Amino acid sequence: MAKAAEPATSRTDQSMRPPRDPAIAVQEEYDAAVKRGTVESLTLFISRHPDSVLAAQARRDIERLQRARR
Repeated sequence: MAKAAEPATSRTDQSMRPPRDPAIAVQEEYDAAVKRGTVESLTLFISRHPDSVLAAQARRDIERLQRARR
């Protein structure tokens, strides 16, 4: 039971978190693809985020990986 001096809060108020910054999520996904270090992981990243600035970087990373294979 809540005391009179405490404000009443509902369960949803306590469990609501602010929305996650999408740019951070995309950056973390890119970092994970780079850490895997495969053309496949970077290609998947590009397919999921084709308009991201990081997609251009992922394309350069793929080129670098392919040159290293030669």
